[in-house]
Amino acid sequence: MSENELILTMPAWAQDELSALPRRIESIEDRMRTIIGFSRWNFERRTGGPFAAGVFERESGRVVALGVNRVVATGCSSAHAEVMALSLAQRALGSWDLGAAGLPDHQLVVNWRPCAMCFGAVLWSGVRSLAIAGSGPELEELTGFDEGPLPAGWDRQLERRDIEVIDGVLRDEACAVFRAFGESDALVYNARGGC
Repeated sequence: MSENELILTMPAWAQDELSALPRRIESIEDRMRTIIGFSRWNFERRTGGPFAAGVFERESGRVVALGVNRVVATGCSSAHAEVMALSLAQRALGSWDLGAAGLPDHQLVVNWRPCAMCFGAVLWSGVRSLAIAGSGPELEELTGFDEGPLPAGWDRQLERRDIEVIDGVLRDEACAVFRAFGESDALVYNARGGC
């Protein structure tokens, strides 16, 4: 790889787990359960932080792409689960705009609200729906991660741009993974110690 090239990859175990998934995951709870499972595997297998995201066709539930956090493994601070999932979906569909004419509506499912960076990624991705396990302080309290500031009313700002926000899907299950991560010896990677 040259200094002018960047390659972000999913961990090897993820391909096996993706292959085992059904082509369609119809309910929002089953989609979130899948994402939470990937978030747990990611930190337990020491391939990244406890974060996962998936892009699905909103109506049919067809799995388009899944991503897990790859910041430390790739040496790239933008390799968050949302960025990985959105980028892989855009590549799979051949469009930088997941809301382009001729495409079905897409939903991004994530095991917590977006961080400051991923908020922008959601905004510009073209998805029509964002489903999250929660949006409160629990993630940061349980793990020690610094998710950065979000604008006031961030969820309403997405909705004003025709991006539906569904909050509170399997909140307790997501928090159980964050709690396990926080109680482990896994690396909490905040730039400058979260300052």
